[in-house]
Formats: sequence, structure tokens, C-alpha cells
Amino acid sequence: MPVRNTNPAGSSSALRSDVLRALGVVKIATADQIQRLTAPHLTYRHTTKPTARARKAARTSAYNAALTDLRRHGLVETGGWTRTGDALRTLTPRGLAAAAYELGRPAEEMGGTARAAAAAGGTHPLAVTETILALLRPAPNLDLVANEPEAARHAAQAAAHASPGLGSLSGYATEVPLPATGTWARPGRGGAQADLVLTAPEDDLPLLFVEVDNCHETAERLAAKIDRYARFFRRRVRDTDGQEQELWSTRWSGFSGLRRRSAYPPVLIVFNRVGARNPDLTVQRLSALTRPHWEGEDGYGGGPHAYDGKIPLVATTLELLRAHGPAGEVFHRFGRTAPQRLLDAIALRPS
Repeated sequence: MPVRNTNPAGSSSALRSDVLRALGVVKIATADQIQRLTAPHLTYRHTTKPTARARKAARTSAYNAALTDLRRHGLVETGGWTRTGDALRTLTPRGLAAAAYELGRPAEEMGGTARAAAAAGGTHPLAVTETILALLRPAPNLDLVANEPEAARHAAQAAAHASPGLGSLSGYATEVPLPATGTWARPGRGGAQADLVLTAPEDDLPLLFVEVDNCHETAERLAAKIDRYARFFRRRVRDTDGQEQELWSTRWSGFSGLRRRSAYPPVLIVFNRVGARNPDLTVQRLSALTRPHWEGEDGYGGGPHAYDGKIPLVATTLELLRAHGPAGEVFHRFGRTAPQRLLDAIALRPS
């Protein structure tokens, strides 16, 4: 009885923990997105409900209960609404601290609450969350849909056996400051803010920066952000032994192999076709504008190109990423002619 009084919506502690972890990563999400991130098997339940709205309400009901209880505790709030009427959930400052604990991250690495973005409708943060879903590709537990109708079981099996995603939810971080001046906690001018950072060493991906564009930005504005990435990557600091090292490597420790490769970490640009700009034309122009940042130099004696101080730049669309995942040959590396798998596209040598 005391537990029910504390959490009147009846949510479990495990489910509330899942919600905090998800919102700690993505900052803004609908209940539907949180469910797809943390319990993908529920997507294949309640399929006999008569309408899509009824099916979504049924599979997200437990998450809405958890969000209600977390709101009662002052950890979550409704920051706005999507154009289709879904509530945008965000963390309060107290909720951000609770999410840091659940994720095992330092509080100073959590970023902000994204209240302003939610109030504006959150179209860009929601696209970032969809990009995480497309990269992560959460697979349903087939044992949990064993009693569902045949069509639902077959759909779940197709999802479970599709090409895998990259990493785990805890390996993703959003709205990450990349200070060219100042500190991590108080960035100065000239740096960037990454839409998404992924670390998945278990999948041979030590570090990946991701930018998501809703096809509203010009190639010139995107190129200016790549310039800021380059300034951040070049920034050097002294470690405790007095040795100079690049600032980025002090935060993403354990990936010293990247420096032996000589190139900077890769940046993936994901275009979400909601705006008026043609991503194919944007990529053509962006490739030309950023050539000094990505083009390798001729190797000695006609050997392989050298990529010291270069940024591997790769582009795709959210539509292609959803359909094929990271293992699909849908990633265009600037300077190469054919699309590749993501891990091949960011490799220094064409496969």
C-alpha cells in the first residue's frame, strides 16, 4: 500500500528506471519513442486493436503510468506537444540528476533539460531520437511475443533477425558540447555541440559523432559546423604528466587506437527529409566546401593516402538508415564513389 501511495499510477521501479535512462540519453521523447527504445517487444502486442491510435495507447500505457509517477516526484515534466498531439516528455533538473545516477554518468556530462526545444515542438530532438533508434535497432525478445497472433510473431521475428544495430542505449549521448575554448562545463566561443555521440567499442566503433539535419540547413551552415568540429579536434591540453594531448581524447578515454590511425574521429551526417532542401544537392555542395577537412594527402612514393588531421565525413538519410541499419550499404563517404556499410565508410582505407 505505501508503494501505491508513493506511485499512484502503479508503475514499477524497473520501468521508471528505464524511462529515466531513456530520457537521460535523448532529453526529449514521446512515450512511444521511450517504449520502442526500452521494450521493443511491446510494438508487436495489442495488434488486434481496431485502430493505430488504440494500439499505441495500449502498448504505451505502462510508460505513461511511469511518466505520471515520475512527474509526481518532480523528475519529469511535459514540455510541449508534437504536431500529432503526442506529449513531449523532458527531465527536470532533479530528473537529470536521477538519470545521471541510472546511467552511471557524471552529472556534468548530462547536458541540459531541453525545455526550450520541447516548448517549440521538439522536431529536431525527436529526429535525433529517431536516429538513435535507427542506429541502435532494438530487437524484440521473441519469448515475450510467443502468444501473439501469427502476423505479429512473424513481424517480430523479422525485426529480431534483421541486421543488428550498434552499441547499447547507454553508449549514446545527445547535445554534447565540443569546446574549442573554455571548459566542458562552460564552453567558450568557437566550438560546436554534437547532436549525438556514440561509443560502441563492443561493435568495433570506438567513437562516432552524428549530426542530424531536417533538410532546413544550407550546405554553408553545415560546413561552418564542420569547421567548428575541426577547431575542437585540434585543441590540445596538458595532462597530469605535463604531456600534450588532444582535448577530445581526455573525455573519450580508452580509444587511443584512434590516434594511431592519425585521422580524427568520424562525423556522420543524417538527413531527415522533412524540409524543402534536397539532401543530394546539399551533400554535393557540402563535400566541396569541406574538402580541406576530409581529403587525404598523397602517400609517399605512391603509397596509401595519409589522413593526419583529417575528419572522415559520411552522409546518409534517416529513411535509408531506418530501412537498412548500420550494416546497409547506404553510407556515402566524402571522396568515395560508392555507398558502403557504416564501419567500412569510416575506415581510412576503402574496403
